[in-house]
Amino acid sequence: MAGPLRIGVVGAGNISGEYLETLSRMANVRPVQVATRDPEHARAAVARFPEARATSLTELYASDDLDLLLNLTTPEAHLEVSLASIAAGKHLYGEKPLAMTTAEARSILAAASAQGVRVGCAPDTVLGTGIQTARVCVDKGEIGTPVAASAFMTTPGHERWHPDPEFYYRAGGGPVLDMGPYYLTALVLILGPVRRVTGLSVTPRRTRTIGSGRRAGKTFPVDVATHVTGVLEHEGGALSTLMMSFDVWQSTLPKIEVYGTEGTLSVPDPNSFTGDVRVSHDGDSAWRTVPVLGGYSGGARGIGIADMAYAIATDTAHRASADLAYHVLDVMESLLAATESGTGHRVDSGFQRPDAVPANARPELLRPR
Repeated sequence: MAGPLRIGVVGAGNISGEYLETLSRMANVRPVQVATRDPEHARAAVARFPEARATSLTELYASDDLDLLLNLTTPEAHLEVSLASIAAGKHLYGEKPLAMTTAEARSILAAASAQGVRVGCAPDTVLGTGIQTARVCVDKGEIGTPVAASAFMTTPGHERWHPDPEFYYRAGGGPVLDMGPYYLTALVLILGPVRRVTGLSVTPRRTRTIGSGRRAGKTFPVDVATHVTGVLEHEGGALSTLMMSFDVWQSTLPKIEVYGTEGTLSVPDPNSFTGDVRVSHDGDSAWRTVPVLGGYSGGARGIGIADMAYAIATDTAHRASADLAYHVLDVMESLLAATESGTGHRVDSGFQRPDAVPANARPELLRPR
């Protein structure tokens, strides 16, 4: 790759601005085009980024000036956009989840393999200093042998702040598929792949009401489980307890904790790139903050694409990989199936854990232009 990886963005929703902000300051990537079904949204998205221009979906797919397409559409459109991007011969990086189902995801991976292009997928928050430091702590035995972990994502629901929240409550949405990728990607990077899951779920409210924006007061139906509790058995033997909920008004629960034979590790919010990692040993009630041991310093949404561009240029493995995203999707799908059947489900997929990000990594891909 002679110059920066040229990026075309499909979708111009709330998250597009964060991606464009990051991609515009990286040395090895360059946002070139943004397209969406609503041309006005595309023009608004590029207003602050003079290097990028709004275009049509047809022009974007056909463009010879793009190396990678970034899929920022809602989950139900992931398959269509991903396959179109791959058919155009472009590398692909998508927002989470990789697809709505593992069957859809397999078709994406098969198409990419046939075309000889790479696929990456969010979340890339796990490449920041918070989760990477936690991983290094566990890898070097800071808390002994991992025995268990807990992960809690609680909110009363996205309809309170999002102006168009319906997709969070349709097939492909819900707390597991929406927020699960952050927590599960962190857990499997720290503790390794999951081999078996079980769980239960409830849907206490069958309708929700939009709380802000131009459509405030509109009521819409809920089609998915909104409170899910599960247990994950990792290949190494550790058990993770997971609670993902759109039905909790307030909570003092931790985000993620890992419990080992010699101590406990407190892990920061996996939906953030930073945060303190804390450790307590041998029943001591005091917590010690761990110095940064790994992760991209100054990471933000889109750093996974810069990491991928670096990997393409050096012919190495990118960290926010399709295999990792597929395994997380498989775990989520298996967990939701277990809540329906009331029985445990085996998870057959796996992935090769990527190399940890070195402490305070600031290679060429992070240097401002």
